[in-house]
Amino acid sequence: MFSDEYFMGMALEEAAKAGDAGEIPVGVVVVCRNRIIAKAHNQTERLTDVTAHAEVLAITAAAQYLGSKYLSHCTLYVTLEPCVMCAGALFWAQIGRLVVGAPDPKRGYSAVQPPLLHPRTRLTTGVLAVESLALLTNFFRGLRT
Repeated sequence: MFSDEYFMGMALEEAAKAGDAGEIPVGVVVVCRNRIIAKAHNQTERLTDVTAHAEVLAITAAAQYLGSKYLSHCTLYVTLEPCVMCAGALFWAQIGRLVVGAPDPKRGYSAVQPPLLHPRTRLTTGVLAVESLALLTNFFRGLRT
């Protein structure tokens, strides 16, 4: 059985791919029955699509893999707290569990009340938060220099 840290490490690898491509480094993996069924990273620049966030791309891939629009038996690992749009998508997908790396106090869903996640979604925060924040900080520092 793999740990939350293991799967978040895989999400960090996806985030690094995004950063290398000039995208904001956010990565996601979706796990079902201890197996990764979808991976994604931000692709808004590449696809010229403001909705091409890692979470949305991963939800689509996982739903296609399972042949179901509901992901109630899945866990989504994401390196940065989802935005309002992505939290809405997670709500409609009825994600069973959400594991978040770094918080996003400015643009994250938790800044909005009432909570946007599905009432049955179990939430775990702060998994590899330091590593997730470092990836984001280094990315934005590189843009400024």
